[in-house]
Amino acid sequence: MKKVLVLGGSGFIGRNIVKSLVKKEYYVTSADIKTCEELENFQQSLKDKNKLKIVIDDFSIASSFKKFSGTFDEIYMLAAVVGVNRTLKEPNEVIRINTNLTMNTLNYVKENPVKKILFSSSSENYAGTYDLFNYEIPTSEEVPLCISDVKHPRWTYAMTKMHGESAFIHCTKAYNYECTIIRYQNIIGPNMGFGHAIPHIVERFVKINNEPFKIYGHDQTRAFCYVDDAVEGTILSMEKQNTDGEIYHIGKDEEISMKELCTYIGKLMKYSGSYEDAITYPGSVGRRCPNINKAINDLNYRPKTKWQDAVKKTVTWYKEFFEAGKNPPS
Repeated sequence: MKKVLVLGGSGFIGRNIVKSLVKKEYYVTSADIKTCEELENFQQSLKDKNKLKIVIDDFSIASSFKKFSGTFDEIYMLAAVVGVNRTLKEPNEVIRINTNLTMNTLNYVKENPVKKILFSSSSENYAGTYDLFNYEIPTSEEVPLCISDVKHPRWTYAMTKMHGESAFIHCTKAYNYECTIIRYQNIIGPNMGFGHAIPHIVERFVKINNEPFKIYGHDQTRAFCYVDDAVEGTILSMEKQNTDGEIYHIGKDEEISMKELCTYIGKLMKYSGSYEDAITYPGSVGRRCPNINKAINDLNYRPKTKWQDAVKKTVTWYKEFFEAGKNPPS
């Protein structure tokens, strides 16, 4: 029976991947720096609790990898520090943690051979190319990556993801494993965290005490993908044959404006007031939409959830959270 390690298994996408892999009858180890009540409850519901092992430690420290016993067939390397606020407040920690996670994983694989590694990267890697060279959108995987302003702290995250892509791809021959890179494209869903646009917008609607409701970056565009579709695409990227050394977009190609998103959320929240266009946050990208034809053709990846349904499911969770008087974790 296949044995799989998911680094970052307590994260939003990670825990959903873990549950899907366990349901496929794999033996799964979820590793992360924090506990995850959702995964713990899922583990308790299993008839064979040995199908899921949960390991909690700081894997930016190399010695933490000694907690793993035996060998793994596959590693999903999803662990990373994410979020705009973290890059602005602690860019040094973003660089340290994400770089260490990459190098510690590779050092572990050097001594503990695996068949395949999947590394999760990001659409943030394209932001500089869009700013400077105006490449065609929807963006394909062939678009070159670049940094537009190395002095801006927001680039620390993208730089660590570019480093991870290069490191995992170029160590395959030396360490004898296959590797696939995926670049996630605005994945959303219930309990996705709080450092993202939709939770922030919902919180503002719940706590609004005056009008108009400001739409920051009203003319910017995004393409949102529901987490269930992203999980399916991620596992396909790992398990399909002939994907060694390939890079795939995992997302959806329905591009909408932030104004369309905000007014739709306002409708879901039963907001009847007025709106006002407002300037965007510093460093935010004007357009973002992936070309997913390569994943469709190679993986038979076909995201099914319409953006309206994905947003509605996401908003419902956060609306209940904020209306219950809860606050995001610090």
